[in-house]
Amino acid sequence: MAAEPCSAYYAEPWDGTAPPTGQLNATHWPPGCDYGGYDVEDENGAQGPGDPTLPTARLLIGVALGTTMLVCGVGNVLFCVALLRCRRLRNTTNLLIANLAVSDLVVAAVCCPFELEYYVVRRLTWSHGPRLCAVINYVRAASLYVSTNALLAIAVDRYLVILRPLQPRMARRTTAALLAAVWALSALLAVPAARFSTETALPAASPRDPVQRKFCGQIWPAQSALLYKSYFLTVLSAQFVAPVLAMSFCYACIAKELWFKRVPGHQTEQARRRLRSRRRGVVALVGLLGAFVLCWAPFYGFALVRDFFPAVLLRQRHYITVFYAVQCVAVSNSAVSTVLVVVTLKPDALLAHALRPCLRRGPSGRAAVPPAPAVVATASATAPSSPAGVELKCTAVSDA
Repeated sequence: MAAEPCSAYYAEPWDGTAPPTGQLNATHWPPGCDYGGYDVEDENGAQGPGDPTLPTARLLIGVALGTTMLVCGVGNVLFCVALLRCRRLRNTTNLLIANLAVSDLVVAAVCCPFELEYYVVRRLTWSHGPRLCAVINYVRAASLYVSTNALLAIAVDRYLVILRPLQPRMARRTTAALLAAVWALSALLAVPAARFSTETALPAASPRDPVQRKFCGQIWPAQSALLYKSYFLTVLSAQFVAPVLAMSFCYACIAKELWFKRVPGHQTEQARRRLRSRRRGVVALVGLLGAFVLCWAPFYGFALVRDFFPAVLLRQRHYITVFYAVQCVAVSNSAVSTVLVVVTLKPDALLAHALRPCLRRGPSGRAAVPPAPAVVATASATAPSSPAGVELKCTAVSDA
């Protein structure tokens, strides 16, 4: 008897219950269903008549994950060390950036190694149990939401600083409350990612591949389809559409203020330097926002089509290749943003602050003026955790 088409089988039970990670809900994979014709390889790397571009896609996501671990690890560690060593860097914007840096460090250290093994080494086969699967999915989701919420807070902070300069800056307690709200909201939104994440066992793809594959992803019960759709639309609206629109509005207003508003009277050289510095920061911010949209829009778009129009993807033999490509673009956002910041905003100053104390102490133990002049340090973090693009000065303090 001919094998049952997998896409036809999944068109009905999978509708509305697809996991946000893009994995197939294969809990009830029918006997004789031939998924070897789809983008699935056996343990020896042999494929059915599926998309021949799958190995290339798998290689690309491996490069993206490896680059993310390296770039995010180095960039965020440097920024955090510079922030710890230089007290004057600890303003509201930089504390928000520090949260982004910590969030991405956790992802680079905890999630990326397991994802590299899962996507590249074992070819979509999970081998660490359902509990660790839930932990990895939760950390990844919470980190994304922390990045999005902190980026939004940074945009609003820059808007208030530049367009409302006479208003007082946030107090330390207000900043601490804002940071706590960012983490609490992100942790709460990511709870379903842990609650419904589990292993999903599949039979062998072919007689040559006796190993039973286990996918790691969110599996929502069929009776919770409406709940899942509501949750997904809430996340899509609150963690992508609304923040992107709000950040675009803030940066558009900032750009109008810095580029198109005429300042009456004569401008001093100091004022012109300050204006150039702020413009450079806005350019970096717009680039970071563009990178965030370009990297995560395909991910959310793919999830939207998969969850509400599953037959469109499940009838395609290159479904997993498309999933690999979308994941590759999404996970590379942090590395792209870090490189953008390093190229744009003077990485030598950040390195100088990270590798030496902000102030040196003399024999008496009092703060002494460093032999070299003070430098301007520029934040370098990752996105979705990305910097505010504002020059940060650590000025030497004299004995006087």
